[in-house]
Amino acid sequence: MENLNGMLAFVRAAQYYSFAAAGERMGISASAVGKSVARLEEKLGVRLFNRSTRRISLTDEGQLFFERCQQIVAQMEEAEQEMSRVSAEPRGKLRVSMPAIGYRMLLPHLADFMRSYPQVELELDFSDRMVDLIAEGIDVAVRSGDLATSQLMSRRLGPFYFTIVGSPAYFAQNPPPQTPGELEHHACLRYRFPASGQFQPWALNGEPPLNLPVALSSNNLEALLQAVNQGLGLAYVPEFLVRDALKAGTLVAVLVDFLDETGKFSVVWPSSRHMLPKVRVFIDFLTEKQRLGAR
Repeated sequence: MENLNGMLAFVRAAQYYSFAAAGERMGISASAVGKSVARLEEKLGVRLFNRSTRRISLTDEGQLFFERCQQIVAQMEEAEQEMSRVSAEPRGKLRVSMPAIGYRMLLPHLADFMRSYPQVELELDFSDRMVDLIAEGIDVAVRSGDLATSQLMSRRLGPFYFTIVGSPAYFAQNPPPQTPGELEHHACLRYRFPASGQFQPWALNGEPPLNLPVALSSNNLEALLQAVNQGLGLAYVPEFLVRDALKAGTLVAVLVDFLDETGKFSVVWPSSRHMLPKVRVFIDFLTEKQRLGAR
């Protein structure tokens, strides 16, 4: 780096025939330019400038060196300009990790993002596994629940709500529960957290934990929804996943007055001094578009 600084100082001094003018262009003092050139001359073992009290001029060796260095400095400036253009425009591969059910959050808005940022190549991973963003080279992840203290930056997305649903076929054989306690007599389809193996609790307005029977359990919400649709029992799921089915009447919500639990989604990314434009625009996009649980 010192050699490059000396080379730049030399080129600027040769272009302006003045250490003072070179220093003004570089934002340093004339003395600093002169010292950089002197160190370069010492390293090369040649004198690059003829110096007088009024001006400087290139020696024969200096002229030869200047012709080479001028090309190098021009290439460096061109590279800097190119990097500035790249850093200003969102582009390149963006690796995103989302919960397995995340495609229902993202896909309705994905076309808007891709049209707005055609130079960004999205690589999407949908999994409930807790990924290590840094070790696995993930740029952005969406996570639910409370975030553990980490080196990751985060931004809260919209809250979401839970509901208990069953199919009309199930309720044709089993009267809908009217109170939380009646759930103990129903086939409950339970979500099991992949990391801990624990069942997700069914939060019912401060009611004490219920001893819910487990007719089926899964660490995948899509599997639970399929089981609900087939009339196998009731499931406690995020409301946004079944909103369309509830409107269509293919699923029925129960115990609505006992449910007010909200969930949390956050977008997280590795902390860095300079956030890449592709990361910044995706985070802004999620924050604007993904009001994940808005009713």
